[in-house]
Amino acid sequence: MSGERPASCTFDSDRLLVRMDLTISGGVEAIAPVVDRIMTIVKGMGCARDREFEVELALGEALSNAIRHGIAHVPGGKVQCSVACDHERGMLIVVRDPGPGFDPASIPSPVTGQNLFSTGGRGVFLINQLMDEVRFEKGGTEIRMRVAPPR
Repeated sequence: MSGERPASCTFDSDRLLVRMDLTISGGVEAIAPVVDRIMTIVKGMGCARDREFEVELALGEALSNAIRHGIAHVPGGKVQCSVACDHERGMLIVVRDPGPGFDPASIPSPVTGQNLFSTGGRGVFLINQLMDEVRFEKGGTEIRMRVAPPR
């Protein structure tokens, strides 16, 4: 194996039912309106039928992490969010921030030891549990989340 990963977190733009590209500035108060806007379109297109709750929660967590950690130390920083959907691949959500990035493997499990009692640190764990595929790219400044198409 060459070390290349399959292109499952990429979509053919000619087959998209919907594509949204948003830029978010501001703090955590910007998350709910963006999530609501995206979810209205997702529900209308049926991209993640019967998985809307999972998508909404994972999207909110990814945006929260990008705002709280990614742009917290970047004055004027903005978070980019792209959503794509097609019948064959499902739904792809990409969240990018200009922050310093991180190593997802360095995040301690929130379900072991003293971490059970922590009040934070569950976002990445939840995202991984809710989505069918999750990738961190560009040094942890980009997360790609995919939901398989409805059956």
